[in-house]
Amino acid sequence: MNLVFLGPPGVGKGTQAALVVAAMRLLHVSTGDILRAAVKAGTKTGLDAKTYMDAGKLVPDDVVNRLIRERLSEKDTEKGVLFDGYPRTIGQAQSLDATFRELGRKIDAVLDFQAPDAVLVERISGRRTCGKCNAAFHLKFAPSKKGEMCDKCGGALVQRSDDRPETVQQRLNVYRKDTAGVGEYYRKAGTYAEIAAWRPIEQISSDVLVRVKKLR
Repeated sequence: MNLVFLGPPGVGKGTQAALVVAAMRLLHVSTGDILRAAVKAGTKTGLDAKTYMDAGKLVPDDVVNRLIRERLSEKDTEKGVLFDGYPRTIGQAQSLDATFRELGRKIDAVLDFQAPDAVLVERISGRRTCGKCNAAFHLKFAPSKKGEMCDKCGGALVQRSDDRPETVQQRLNVYRKDTAGVGEYYRKAGTYAEIAAWRPIEQISSDVLVRVKKLR
């Protein structure tokens, strides 16, 4: 079974991906992890990616697609994978389809986790991290018992710069622009389903597992 999870920052697709990977015994494929591993291993594609990363630039689609193709050729992916946040463009989606066809496999389902921007801004901007022990909190959903102090070590809680409301909205705008058309691409392929990710986590998890288990 091969799955693709799409969705903007803060929508919770990572949480659901971890649940499905454990329940269905799939391999969790993250482009970030693949990039770091390839760079560390010093592969040709990894070194190509490193030149862009060192310059603070986005790694181009053709390099990312090569990394994905190389990863899918490894034996541990044969029992099934779950892509979290990839593909982000139609070009990447087309490349992924082509790679699966070459390997004699296919994408079984694409789940697109969606929620209103206001919900996503609240989720992300409410995050706080302890500057001392890195413990994570949320002002609404998982607050510290000590207010602005960490209830584990007493350190001050801080908000990351990219979690500020104005920055979050900008990140969401970039995501919508970059991924425009990807959902429709998979909808036409008949593998697409939208998940209402504004609901409680338990409801989303139940919905996702029911959908995925039907694919067995």
